[in-house]
Amino acid sequence: MTKLVASDLDRTLIYSAAALGLTMPDAEAPRLLCVEVYQGLPLSYVTEAAAGLLDELVRTTVFVPTTTRTREQYGRIHLPGPPPRFAICANGGHILVDGVSDADWRARVARRLADESASLDEVRAHLVRTADPAWLLKERVAEDLFAYLVVERALLPEGWVKELAAWAEGRGWTVSLQGRKIYAVPKPLTKSAALREVARRVEADEILAAGDSLLDTDLLLAADRAWRPGHGELADTGFVAPGLTVLPQRGIAAGEEILRAFLGASAEAPPRASAGTCPGEGEPR
Repeated sequence: MTKLVASDLDRTLIYSAAALGLTMPDAEAPRLLCVEVYQGLPLSYVTEAAAGLLDELVRTTVFVPTTTRTREQYGRIHLPGPPPRFAICANGGHILVDGVSDADWRARVARRLADESASLDEVRAHLVRTADPAWLLKERVAEDLFAYLVVERALLPEGWVKELAAWAEGRGWTVSLQGRKIYAVPKPLTKSAALREVARRVEADEILAAGDSLLDTDLLLAADRAWRPGHGELADTGFVAPGLTVLPQRGIAAGEEILRAFLGASAEAPPRASAGTCPGEGEPR
């Protein structure tokens, strides 16, 4: 039986120092393993216990890191265990097979974006025009697929993100605020579409998934069973769904608990039908 485990990374499995959420006394804090270095400095961590769980998960399931990160940003991450054969980057824009982007999938995504959403140039121009230099730190385009802003969160005006989301809605785009980043992503560009394609290729019997942000909503809905932590955009909105388990843990402790849940579920018999392997669901949505 093939179990496919698709998980978001940032603030789901791996955590920056600012997102650790360690509330216990320092002497009782868990030992941490650095899994990402950026510009010569440690950036992202898992607990030592999570590292062992992740190593076991990679060896016993089809584990698919599923991230909004670009391929370059994903390449900085070195997770415990053997390198996963498949990874989903750029919110579903790229399926990596043994580290190489699948050209056929990328072409299919490009066709859907051209047909169903406004151009990246139009959305990027609006972001730059309406953002205030007083709180805008950086403006970036990711993989020529979507755009994001890095902002000073404390100075971001209340209601600005909602106004942006309303503007983007009519143009076939969605908006998500994650930490200091505001993402504008075309609606057809989804993690779930890429997930279904990987599930088709590996003939998955069951799909397990986890995520914490609005951009993970479709990923969780595409799985047979899913988990979300007690923090993040989905927690803030109270998101629930059939097959979804809401964990009470927050911060890096939630990442460890998600891995325990994955391993527990992967040891169980799968249901008779999988939500992620329906015929004709390999196209991006």
